[in-house]
Amino acid sequence: MDAMATMVPSGNGHQSVFGYTSPGVLSFDDKQTPRSHSKVELPTTVDDISEGEILDARPYALPPRSRENKVLPEDFKTPDKHVERDPRLIRLTGVHPFNVEAPLSDLFDEGFLTTKDLHYVRNHGPVPLVDDNEVLDWRFTIEGMVEKPVEMALRDLLEDYEQLTYPVTLVCAGNRRKEQNVVRKSKGFSWGPAGVSTALWTGVALGDLLARAVPKRGAKYVCFEGADKLPNGYYGTSIKLSWAMDPERGVLVAHKMNGEVLHPDHGKPLRIVIPGQIGGRSVKWLKRIIVTSRPSDNWYHIYDNRVLPTMVTPEASANLPDTWKDERYAIYDLNTNSAICYPAHDETVSLTNGPEMYKLRGYAYGGGGRRVGRLEVTLDQGKSWTLASITYPEDDYRLAAENEILYGGRLDISWRDSTFCWCFWDLDIPTTSLLEAKDVMVRAMDDSMNLQPKDMYWSVLGMMNNPWYRVVIHREGDTLRFEHPTQPGNIPGGWMERVKNEGGNLTNGFWGEKFAGEEEVAEPEPVREVCMVNKGVARTISIEELREHGGEDQPWFVLNGQVYDGTKFLDGHPGGAASIFGAAGQDATEEFMTIRKFPVHSENAKAMMPEYHIGTLDEASIARLASDGDQSPESTEPRPVFLQTKVWSKAVLSSKEKVSPDSKIFTFSLDHDTQTIGLPVGQHLMMRVRDPATGDAIIRAYTPISEDTETGRLRVLVKIYYDTPQNRGGVMTQTLDRLPLGQTIDFKGPVGKFTYLGKGKCAINGRERQVRRFVMVCAGSGITPIFQVLRAVMKDKEDPTTCLVLDGNRVEEDILLKPELDAMAEANADRCKILYALSRPLSSWEGLKGRMDKALYQREVGGPPDTRDVMVLVCGPTPMEDSVRTVFRGMGWSDDDLLFF
Repeated sequence: MDAMATMVPSGNGHQSVFGYTSPGVLSFDDKQTPRSHSKVELPTTVDDISEGEILDARPYALPPRSRENKVLPEDFKTPDKHVERDPRLIRLTGVHPFNVEAPLSDLFDEGFLTTKDLHYVRNHGPVPLVDDNEVLDWRFTIEGMVEKPVEMALRDLLEDYEQLTYPVTLVCAGNRRKEQNVVRKSKGFSWGPAGVSTALWTGVALGDLLARAVPKRGAKYVCFEGADKLPNGYYGTSIKLSWAMDPERGVLVAHKMNGEVLHPDHGKPLRIVIPGQIGGRSVKWLKRIIVTSRPSDNWYHIYDNRVLPTMVTPEASANLPDTWKDERYAIYDLNTNSAICYPAHDETVSLTNGPEMYKLRGYAYGGGGRRVGRLEVTLDQGKSWTLASITYPEDDYRLAAENEILYGGRLDISWRDSTFCWCFWDLDIPTTSLLEAKDVMVRAMDDSMNLQPKDMYWSVLGMMNNPWYRVVIHREGDTLRFEHPTQPGNIPGGWMERVKNEGGNLTNGFWGEKFAGEEEVAEPEPVREVCMVNKGVARTISIEELREHGGEDQPWFVLNGQVYDGTKFLDGHPGGAASIFGAAGQDATEEFMTIRKFPVHSENAKAMMPEYHIGTLDEASIARLASDGDQSPESTEPRPVFLQTKVWSKAVLSSKEKVSPDSKIFTFSLDHDTQTIGLPVGQHLMMRVRDPATGDAIIRAYTPISEDTETGRLRVLVKIYYDTPQNRGGVMTQTLDRLPLGQTIDFKGPVGKFTYLGKGKCAINGRERQVRRFVMVCAGSGITPIFQVLRAVMKDKEDPTTCLVLDGNRVEEDILLKPELDAMAEANADRCKILYALSRPLSSWEGLKGRMDKALYQREVGGPPDTRDVMVLVCGPTPMEDSVRTVFRGMGWSDDDLLFF
């Protein structure tokens, strides 16, 4: 191929290289082609072609027109504030990172080719920012086991190599995962059936680039690494070298999508496109191609995109590194799958004046180049099947004229046997047949006779879900209503959720339907919604007025668009005044609603809110509050202190240490080695994680066991409350336990109403108090705030304060931090006394036996002294705290002397 690019003047006076103009806006141009190929005069843009001209001139379709999008308000506060997006896309993992799919009907209606607007997106972190004038200079390398390592710019890729254009369907391995998450939560978020899209990709054959670098003998894999910096390094993965070199597999290093420079969400300016394999192998923002003898050791290659054996639970998977590294469980080729798109979810059809025939429609795809050969429909739950008609739009592109250039690349797949795109099916059904059926289901089979299974294969990551796609039919008066299995992300609805909520067993082989002899399950009691507003308040508040009350004098905060004055609640808030100050001038909905989902806080906290309700934030201010973020941007300079009261800060999970059968110390790496935590003794911090199945925020308060002198790391002792046959375990603790190393967690703080200042001086909600003795009562993981204060007292040899610790547990191995506690007691025998009580001790236990009760408290503590210089600090399970409150009040202690963490 000629090393010189064909240069033609672009409209702005700059030279254009195969449709790229620099500097300025990047365009696409069909008329430019390498010299070794004959030029074909084609329209410059899609806008220049009418639908009729497309049909007359070409056997294949061009993409539908893209929309004019803009940066959305919800992205203003994220690292993706430079990315324009379509508001129709459904966010599956909160605001950031951006993981989305289109509404299924909108996706299907676009046809064979999907615009950049509705193409699904799977991002693990921030989208790299690449300005238009930097695109041609974007550099990447080919390295590793090669004779001639290569470093080149995108400009070189355009000038020196043949450009190709292929239609390719990309599918996320998590497509349809929501169905698995309804059955049992996996470690992945909830994709619906629209994690699939098709585009025309233009680029260079990967095999051509590897041939230039000349792989060495013994090389067997090609690894890819992107520019997206993530908690576990840069995103990367690998495929076999033989696949990469095989023209039949059509692997591209792509720089255009549907004739446009890649959209930032889709890899601008350069990505890998691997037809027939899961989307997770098609690395975006490509920076490195590494030839190796072994599969990639990248964290994301090992701990993502795998189907582990179905018996591996989320809990067990966190401690099975060899299982994760087993390449037998890695996913490459897609499996056969299909879905029903019409009838849509909640679509209705009239039985009186509706059509006599209804056209069922949907999509199907195979993997590894295999073609879907049949699509079958059943109206009687698999007793009989009917063949649907299938259309293969990809075949139209095989009819393109020889050497035809499309979007700067040669369109030639006429010689290829492989099928790399989805197909569409349809079947006309009499409406009366739908009336007589409970449901309609579909299954596909590819040309290797791989058939979609009837039943789900659940796995810990929720990947490759492809059982028969089932739509339930409801007769409602004179209409039929259709119900899909699920709705994507956090959107409620679908027969699977309904059946599960009604007590049905989704794994019984009958889609959760009851059958003779199955026990009836009582309907769940409806949840009573507590009113949180004062209906007599009609005041409208602007964001400027809200921000005027963003300090500690009169802290206002927002819940669900309503404004509350927290001044009266500063003394009474269980999290202390710092919790209110941290929310001042902010939208605190997520923290409030998430923490109060569990019984200790929920109804009582909500019922109190009308007392503090002062008005409603106006609509413009609500939008500004969502987009403005904090009043001043966070500095890019390294912070000396990690915790911030109004902003969530990220730390990386670096290790887990098991210290008891159900407790672990989680260690998090801070921003830099010299960074301090910034947590006063006696205070707590808030931890936020995202439920991997729903994307919901889970927020809880914890007291770390890190010393105040530690830097660069944060250690938190957590008791894991596992699910049992009788009870559901802790959502937060089990989610934490399932997180892989390298995952980021959000922290905010400090919060809490108690602070130990040293030498017997403490502060409760800012009011100082001098004590000479602490009585510390705790149980289980309630030891952590007690331990923090006790350590501070004992560490200062000049501190005269004495401490009595009463620590209750079931068995000896449940006693947390016992070596550290015993060491402090031994070194400070004159100031520290620790008593352990076990409710289920072994015969060899020599300490206190039985639960901590009134007799113990009377014997070891007794009534309050006249001097009121003793405080009782309490932390443990609610029943224990209630018992302490009752007993100590009965012994004459006042509430001012009892502090419950």
